Amino acid sequence: MIGLVLAAGAGRRLRPYTDTLPKALVPVDGDTTILDLTLANFAEIGLTEVAIIVGYRKEAVYARKEALEAKYGLSLTLIDNDKAEEWNNAYSLWCGRDALKDGVILANGDTVHPVSVEKTLLAARGNGQKIILALDTVKQLADEEMKVVVDPDKGVQKITKLMDPSEATGEYIGVTLIEGEAAADLADALKVTFERDPDLYYEDGYQELVNRGFKIDVAPIGDVQWVEIDNHDDLAKGRGIACQY
Repeated sequence: MIGLVLAAGAGRRLRPYTDTLPKALVPVDGDTTILDLTLANFAEIGLTEVAIIVGYRKEAVYARKEALEAKYGLSLTLIDNDKAEEWNNAYSLWCGRDALKDGVILANGDTVHPVSVEKTLLAARGNGQKIILALDTVKQLADEEMKVVVDPDKGVQKITKLMDPSEATGEYIGVTLIEGEAAADLADALKVTFERDPDLYYEDGYQELVNRGFKIDVAPIGDVQWVEIDNHDDLAKGRGIACQY
């Protein structure tokens, strides 16, 4: 199993940082970036290889590649997303379809979270699950969250932002364990998704899988501090969290 990071996004609401950097390289604790935290988590759980999907300001990631490899003891492979500034992340994850074959822990490049999330996903393996989503069942939900409805027996039934928060079981936090045997099915679902509408999210690809009868499971992460960093308010919260880890 390897790590996979979606780090192609521009994050325009985080300017001026993202005038010259992709969102994943915005600092959250001194010189420590969101990407640093994710790579440290991957190293702590014993991963040795990580693929990073890059696009917007990708030269900044290429420039840091060797230093990041040395710092975290990881071998990094950078995968170019040629449509990072045009299309949404269903296509971005599809760009990493070859990496999926090894089995991955996928992390969004804008999510600050503790390593307990990855450990929870790994602990949930072993009962035939092919895809396991990290789910926050504690947080009070609003309109912007990626909400999930889960059936105890059938797994994920619905995943979308476009849902009444009161209907949701919890929020998907942007970290997923994907077994290698799910790679072909997921890649096909992602392709169908972005071909239907390039503005769709990879979570819409998950919904496509569910609609086909593919079971997607969840692992509740408990009461932990995490944040998806989209704007400066999120960044302030992320900095308060990152310094604890």
